[in-house]
Amino acid sequence: MTSSALAFATPSAGTLRRHPLLVRYAPIGTIVLALMAIWYIAAVLMNLSLVRDAFEREETAYTISDLIAGTMSAERPLLPAPHQVISAFTDGVFGYAPTAPRSLVYHSAVTLSATLLGFALGAMLGIALALMIVHSRVLEKSLLPWIICSQMVPILALAPIFIVVLGAIGLQGLLPKSIISAYLCFFPITIGMVKGFTAPDPMQLDLMRTWSATPRQVLAKLRWPSAVPYLFASLKVAISISLIGAIVAELPTGGEAGIGARLLAGSYYGQTIQIWAALLAAAILASGLIGLVDLAERLVGLRMGARP
Repeated sequence: MTSSALAFATPSAGTLRRHPLLVRYAPIGTIVLALMAIWYIAAVLMNLSLVRDAFEREETAYTISDLIAGTMSAERPLLPAPHQVISAFTDGVFGYAPTAPRSLVYHSAVTLSATLLGFALGAMLGIALALMIVHSRVLEKSLLPWIICSQMVPILALAPIFIVVLGAIGLQGLLPKSIISAYLCFFPITIGMVKGFTAPDPMQLDLMRTWSATPRQVLAKLRWPSAVPYLFASLKVAISISLIGAIVAELPTGGEAGIGARLLAGSYYGQTIQIWAALLAAAILASGLIGLVDLAERLVGLRMGARP
């Protein structure tokens, strides 16, 4: 390549400065386009036999272009094409009233309510357990191993047990799903906050003791500020796990509302496009929740004196 062609192909520093958003999001856009291309290729390959069998049953002549076009518009494909998923998602969001049973907004709101309540319960439980572990050597030795062991059993096995037991004592509706969600999300918060509360240097703790600081003052002035980065890192993990817990909790209940119920209905009737549209709604919901936690982290950081 000649120097003139290289200069033409390589963006100048001034061009990059004029388009900072392009520079920032170009790698993400490239990966998304690559994934979309792979997705379309996979949809063609996986749906090809279904479309070919349909043509042969109808004894209709077909060409390669007819087969490819059929894989892009199959009613019940093995793997729906991206445009089919986006179309079903758009129809589910904008094609019905937000309170309609077929609206993805309605189902997302049901799952979101269980997610937020479970996240709040899990966050409070996780922080409380971390405080007890940090301030008690006995609890650290006895309680922490059980907290770790609690996550070894798959939630798919525990969710039906929780639903049945909680239903037997009269707890139904939102609370059982929230408890399952809290059961999943308390663990990363507990582990993260234990690490955060023990992050201060031993010399800093010794200095607080020389100043005759009480345990409450050490917690407020030293341990909590040191634990803030660990807290928000744990919350970002916990909020997404909380959403997963709420969706999983909706599967054994046989409920008619929620993203989990939408996934279950799609699997019953072979509506793969509906399943993928519900998964897209869950992904967008998780991204939004993580974004809110990230925004809260930025605001707290600015309040604590971090650079904007």
